[in-house]
Amino acid sequence: MKIISLLISLFMTSNNPRLIFDFTRNESLKNWQVVDDNVMGGVSSGKLSINEEGYGVYEGEVSLDNNGGFSSLRYECGNIPALPTDSIIVTLKGDGKAYQLRIKDKRNTYYSYVASFKTSGKWETITIALKDMYPSFRGQDLNLPNYNKNSIEEIAILIGNKKNETFKLLLDKIEIK
Repeated sequence: MKIISLLISLFMTSNNPRLIFDFTRNESLKNWQVVDDNVMGGVSSGKLSINEEGYGVYEGEVSLDNNGGFSSLRYECGNIPALPTDSIIVTLKGDGKAYQLRIKDKRNTYYSYVASFKTSGKWETITIALKDMYPSFRGQDLNLPNYNKNSIEEIAILIGNKKNETFKLLLDKIEIK
């Protein structure tokens, strides 16, 4: 038992990023799901595909019609060890728009931990410290501590900028360090 604890500790404190998902490895998209505002009556639409270069392409249209206004891409990642001192690293090419990175320590938790980021329109690496991610539910900040857990079971990217707009992200990989 002590050996297993030691190995887990060494694994989690490594300075090397740990791969969560690499789109260019032609991995299955079966654990990815697009969830749009149509779950609440809206009409926004997003989709995920793999392009010829092997990158994930998350694209679509956000509409404010019928009180809508968001599209999200969610990944059920199993149970990934993650400490508040870790960071999520996403390599992507955006469209110059603002997005949110969202995580859940348990899939059935009703709220997510959230951090916003803006894309530049060029290939870039977005790094977000888990300890800076705050709890939120349906756009409302919660009076709970920032991420202070030891695992992640879901990762999501959400666009919802309170305006009608098209969007497109090229996704290379997601890591944790």
